[in-house]
Amino acid sequence: MMNKDRLILITNDDGIEAKGINELIKCLKGLGELVVFAPDGPRSGMSSAITSHLPITYSLIGKEDKLTRYACTGTPVDCVKLAINEVLERQPDLLVAGINHGGNHAISVHYSGTMGAAIEGCIFRVPSIGVSLMSHAPDADFSEACRFARMLAENVLKEGLPNGTYLNLNVPDVTPVKGLTVCRQADGRWINEFYTKKGTDGKTEFWLTGEFVDRDSQEPDFDINRLNEGYASLVPCLIDVTNHAFRDGLRGRLVVSG
Repeated sequence: MMNKDRLILITNDDGIEAKGINELIKCLKGLGELVVFAPDGPRSGMSSAITSHLPITYSLIGKEDKLTRYACTGTPVDCVKLAINEVLERQPDLLVAGINHGGNHAISVHYSGTMGAAIEGCIFRVPSIGVSLMSHAPDADFSEACRFARMLAENVLKEGLPNGTYLNLNVPDVTPVKGLTVCRQADGRWINEFYTKKGTDGKTEFWLTGEFVDRDSQEPDFDINRLNEGYASLVPCLIDVTNHAFRDGLRGRLVVSG
């Protein structure tokens, strides 16, 4: 397939003005027709949230050769749904979400709006990638994240992905990154997730914070460990959340009909 025939959908959860998505646009130029359809402001932590009780709208931000940019009032998943169902003239060949400001390794894949967008693309059977940089700094250096995002996009455009599989790429905030490792999601969770303070009305307010704890810090194949070693981590993820290995065992210990 020639580059001119490729259609790449780009979105994120940090908003269309975020540095990360604009760096991603630059690094994917030349791979095909780029359509950016992103939230009009920050939507971090939205996971796979959809807007169901309010209308959503979108606006054309700009159009130039092989690049069209739209801003949407909805969530990252709303953006993917609206773009594919109503705006694009055909199915994208690739969806890339990011580059997220901050990591989406380990359990964070379930909270991230960036990864929610990648999941939604996968549901539509579009090969989908979520890309994140392990830095929240507004002026972070995205050069290494862009290098790996471009490499991975080229590979997926050429080789494709299995149906039901999407990719979670995290890049450490170091230069240069040592390399790319294909690994597994770390077995960890967030603790001490809130700090409190008194609001102006006297009520206690709870503000989200937290510390990530790896439950098996000795497992070398966990994404967080490879990131801490200075490698980019790539985890292939599945839409199907069935525990197939446990399914038959569960049938055996319960009275199940059918």
